[in-house]
Amino acid sequence: MSLPHALLGLLAVEPRSGYALTKEFIDGLGRYAWNAGHTSIYPELGRLTEQGLIEVAEEGPRGSRTYSITSAGREQLRSWLMNDPVGKAKVRNEPVLRMFLLTALEPADAVTVLRGVIEHVDAEIAELKRTRARCGDEIPLGPEGFGQLAAEYGLRADQTVREWALWAIDQLARREHPRREEA
Repeated sequence: MSLPHALLGLLAVEPRSGYALTKEFIDGLGRYAWNAGHTSIYPELGRLTEQGLIEVAEEGPRGSRTYSITSAGREQLRSWLMNDPVGKAKVRNEPVLRMFLLTALEPADAVTVLRGVIEHVDAEIAELKRTRARCGDEIPLGPEGFGQLAAEYGLRADQTVREWALWAIDQLARREHPRREEA
């Protein structure tokens, strides 16, 4: 994923100002998918405008601008979403790296880490359930449904991580206290 595509996706849902886009990265995307601040968002908006992928739809007080996606921008977003498989990007996932190396710790320390993982995903699960409850079982298209598919993905992923962490704790407990084989 890239910042230009994230911006195009947000603007495809509804026109927004640079401030509103920055807020979305702080409150939504930045927490779960892609982190960006105003120092990278505003220059990228300029580049996307120069490329004809977005346009200034409205100018407000103190130089504020509301941007909207152009048809070329929608096509660029569509092309990226349709043709860039999820597994093709370079992988840099620190939580997975930590789990990969977890058995380098003493079992008790590894269990402490895993309990922290469970606490973290439990908090995320509660928040994502609140987000999903806003729309119920039917996910509307457009601004009303924005983020709902991602929230469901996150909810299911967090539930899977929770199950995995409980399994891993059980595995470490077996390693620390192996069962004696009966003769």
